[in-house]
Amino acid sequence: MSDLAVSLADIEAAAARIKGVAVETPLLESAALNERAGLRVLIKPETLQRVGAFKFRGAYNRLVQLTDEERKRGVVAFSSGNHAQGVALAAKLLGIPALIVMPADAPKVKADATASYGAEVKFYDRLTESREKIAAAIAAERGAVVVPAFDDPHIIAGQGTAGLELVRQAEARGAELGAVVVPCSGGGLLAGIATAVKALSPKTALIGVEPAGYDDTLKSLQAGKRTPMTPTHRTLCDALETPCPGELTFPILQKTVADVAVVTDAEVAEAMRYAFSVLKLVVEPGGSAALAALLAGKVNTYGATTIGLVLSGGNVDPEQFAQVLRREL
Repeated sequence: MSDLAVSLADIEAAAARIKGVAVETPLLESAALNERAGLRVLIKPETLQRVGAFKFRGAYNRLVQLTDEERKRGVVAFSSGNHAQGVALAAKLLGIPALIVMPADAPKVKADATASYGAEVKFYDRLTESREKIAAAIAAERGAVVVPAFDDPHIIAGQGTAGLELVRQAEARGAELGAVVVPCSGGGLLAGIATAVKALSPKTALIGVEPAGYDDTLKSLQAGKRTPMTPTHRTLCDALETPCPGELTFPILQKTVADVAVVTDAEVAEAMRYAFSVLKLVVEPGGSAALAALLAGKVNTYGATTIGLVLSGGNVDPEQFAQVLRREL
């Protein structure tokens, strides 16, 4: 896969850069979930990562490689929440000024957390304004570096460190992963994890999960080319509302992903309740997508007896979480 944006060597280099800064999240196992799924499920809870999501891995790997001059000029990112927090914290740790362009309707818990890390937050109207144009204009004015949410080799490599850990932790348990199930938005996490997993365990099947109405990766893979979607509604999974896979991520997904499952908001809400009541984990909607697909019987396990499952984030708005638990969502 040398023609692709990221290699195993890139991911191993990223792992060395983030070591001791990012959390090496554990591998969890639940007897109750294993019994319900009818197979062994090894859970990678990126909910326990710094900023509560995997995004810190890629953000730190990108920012730590900036030159001294670039660090002085600062960084600009656009995000509805988890990438925003990842960039904000990485910038704080490295002493870099950061401005984050966020939609005005972003979950308050994510916007507040981003500001708490010291980043400047600029809100925009997602229906009438372009976050890309706003970020580009600010970057041009300040000479700042734009830090993409997923379509950047350093970001992808950083996210891939979760896959590196997952395979090695499974091996330490004597487990052979038949499949790995990962939430998918722009594809940075899935592409990074897929690169690491396929390099270390070629027979393992990679399965992405998208919310209904935002299944652009599935449609793109079926079409054999990047196929943008025009969403007609919002989804509970605010972290997965990307209308098209990235230019860098898509070729990786084409070569590594076996299948993409699509989940409904009701299935995601059920997974959030299950994670809370059975696994004792707080997981945000988008972060629950892989678990939702498994619980709903939508994961093709390709005959696997052991699978890996990524819970990608836990930054859920408290009121929304309460509504989910009360079955109002």
